[in-house]
Amino acid sequence: MLNNKTILITGGTGSFGKKFTSRVLEEYNPKKIIIYSRDEYKQFLMQGKFREHYKKLRYFIGDVRDEKRLYRAFDGVDVVIHAAALKQVPAAEYNPIEAVKTNIHGAENIINAAIDKGVQKVIALSTDKAVNPVNLYGATKLVSDKLFISGNAYVGDKDTLFSVVRYGNVSGSRGSVIPFFKSLIDSNETVIPITDSRMTRFWITLDEAVDLVIKAIQEAKGGELYVRKCPSFKVTDLAKAMKEDCEFEDVGIRPGEKLHEVMVTEEDSRTTYEYDDHYIIYPDFDWWENLNNKSGGKKVEDRFRYSSDNNKQWLSVEEIREMLKTIDIVY
Repeated sequence: MLNNKTILITGGTGSFGKKFTSRVLEEYNPKKIIIYSRDEYKQFLMQGKFREHYKKLRYFIGDVRDEKRLYRAFDGVDVVIHAAALKQVPAAEYNPIEAVKTNIHGAENIINAAIDKGVQKVIALSTDKAVNPVNLYGATKLVSDKLFISGNAYVGDKDTLFSVVRYGNVSGSRGSVIPFFKSLIDSNETVIPITDSRMTRFWITLDEAVDLVIKAIQEAKGGELYVRKCPSFKVTDLAKAMKEDCEFEDVGIRPGEKLHEVMVTEEDSRTTYEYDDHYIIYPDFDWWENLNNKSGGKKVEDRFRYSSDNNKQWLSVEEIREMLKTIDIVY
């Protein structure tokens, strides 16, 4: 499926890009992997990490805002994984036009370049924040998702396919709650600030995120939005798992923050099907034929909602403690 393919990853020096690159090199025999990103120093570090695979890897300095550069980079590419984004919520609120340029205009540029350069498949990474967005970052990612889904109607008689993969904050990733709590604990803080004691989140690891993207590459026919099933946890239980005798202080929800993560809305339930380890939201357009639906799925009930507060799977404090031992925490 990825053997002898040329793969390009936008934002490829990030946590996902490095993990995806590592997995593909371990499990497949790609023709070439192109790391497309803006930061030459991160590319330098990645070159060192993957030096034994130098014949398979290429590093392109580029920005998704630069359509001409994308056209050159996409030449001969079979699969594109779009992971680049301006994604820090406070930064997007303070720099809204920059977020629009990267997350919306960047998506438009990728769609145009992929179609014109004959890319076979594009998988765009999304976020829970794109669902009923309450901040600018989420709003730009919602538009981005819509652009990629509708890109399948935009292709005309070309063969490029676009699909989306949605998941929440990866456990232990930079900017998430786990490294924040750990930094406080390492500083011998005795009180852990909790924005709201009712808050819940999904637990997903980098490997699970990569699994879902690989699944989408394997089977997507263009227009699907994939959502992985994940266990939920209470943020207070996470704090207890990291420091058993800690005290909490409710400090209030930050601007742009949600009480719970939502992956599938009630409105999406009309076209959502459940599979063993994931959901697929199929496009609600005339051009999509139900014959394209993946077999083995069961349509969810009307008004179904998949969110971290109404999940069937929950992690206990002890289970969280054990899972913390298996992840890398990125500061």
